[in-house]
Amino acid sequence: MVKRTGDDGGPGREAHEHAPSPVGEGEAVPGGPESLDRPLPEKVRRRVVALTGGVLGALTMAELPLPLRQYARFTPQRRIRFGGNAMATALENESVFRRRIAELLREQLPELAELAEALESGAPPPAADPVDVAALAYVLRPDGWPKLVAAASEEAERAQAEQAGEETQRELGRLREELAQARSAARTDAEQHRRDLDAARRQLESTQRKLRSAQSDVKRGEAEVRKLRTELESVRGTAAADRTAAESEARRLRARLAEAESALEAGRRAAREGRSVEDMRVRLLLDTVLEAAQGLRRELAVPPASIRPADTVDAEEPGRMTPKDIAARALSETDPALLDQLLALPQAHLVVDGYNVTKTGYPQMPLEKQRLRLLGGLSGLAAQSGAEVTCVFDGADLAAPVLLAPPRGVRVLFSKSGQTADEVIRQLVRAEPDGRPVVVVSSDREVADGCAAAGARPVASTLLLNRLAHP
Repeated sequence: MVKRTGDDGGPGREAHEHAPSPVGEGEAVPGGPESLDRPLPEKVRRRVVALTGGVLGALTMAELPLPLRQYARFTPQRRIRFGGNAMATALENESVFRRRIAELLREQLPELAELAEALESGAPPPAADPVDVAALAYVLRPDGWPKLVAAASEEAERAQAEQAGEETQRELGRLREELAQARSAARTDAEQHRRDLDAARRQLESTQRKLRSAQSDVKRGEAEVRKLRTELESVRGTAAADRTAAESEARRLRARLAEAESALEAGRRAAREGRSVEDMRVRLLLDTVLEAAQGLRRELAVPPASIRPADTVDAEEPGRMTPKDIAARALSETDPALLDQLLALPQAHLVVDGYNVTKTGYPQMPLEKQRLRLLGGLSGLAAQSGAEVTCVFDGADLAAPVLLAPPRGVRVLFSKSGQTADEVIRQLVRAEPDGRPVVVVSSDREVADGCAAAGARPVASTLLLNRLAHP
């Protein structure tokens, strides 16, 4: 690498880092006789920024102008993207920075070294890229560099214009081809539209013919409707006349019916009078028969009847046992003998609140096993006592009907949806006739009170459990 010295020929450049940048020999101050009379073309400016961004990383932080230090650690592409304007400003205003960039371009880009020597000699190669010539001349600032930049810029602009012209010609050719294709497609579309229009016209004509036919049908229909309306009015008139005649005939028939009823009543009176004579004859004959029967009874000495019809009526007699009599006996409410005495009454009916009993006696068992155990005990009790037994379970919350074969002698009922077992028990009690012994087994106080008010005898669930435990 070529060793760089300070601008004054001293040992280094560090002494000038914070001093104003001196103007180099042969260099003009911006805006002076050796400055550009117009801004750099955009392509030249981008090339200058690209060359500067590519070599900027070789400078130390102290060698960089303050605005560029924040981009020192960026990649070249990021440097060019974010610090382009700052680098262009520094190249324009900082001569020391510009000379350092020129030295780095000679060192790191050998392909530009020959072009730099040619520019400094004042004879740039004709085959060189005008953009590279203008960018390098702007950075190196040789004698007459504004003219070189201007000439190279004009050459680049001419090349760009020629390229743009070629591109324009190509674009024009492409547009002409597209125009020809569009015209061809437009002609094709126009032909298709004409065909569609002809088809639409034919369809419209067909539709119009159908419309005219439909209008004719509508007119014929309206005429038919008017004809039917006329006929309907005629029929209504005829019906009104027939109704009037029917009403007259009904009045005549009602009058005849009234005459017939009067005649029938007269006939009935005559029949009653005739029957009264016959009744008198029958009573006379009956009196004769009764007197003859009494004489026969006296003759045969037949004793009076000892059984009267009232004796055939089934009712409670004084001295017979009733549910109230059983309640008055000195037995405990949990004594199994109390239930046996109650079931010994004639035609006794035992009604059991199923789940109230099972959940009192064996609540730990599943419901199905609870039902089976209770119904098995009730079957044996029904066989022993001969009483009618009905067991009611709460079925309102069942997900499906219960498959259960009722045991012999026991009626099994489940409450319906929206109904409780308590309501079914009260219905059973109310359905029984007054005077029949009904025993209800439930520890539910509300059920017991309601059944007692209806004439039944409530007992606790523990009484039935004790009875089933001691068969």
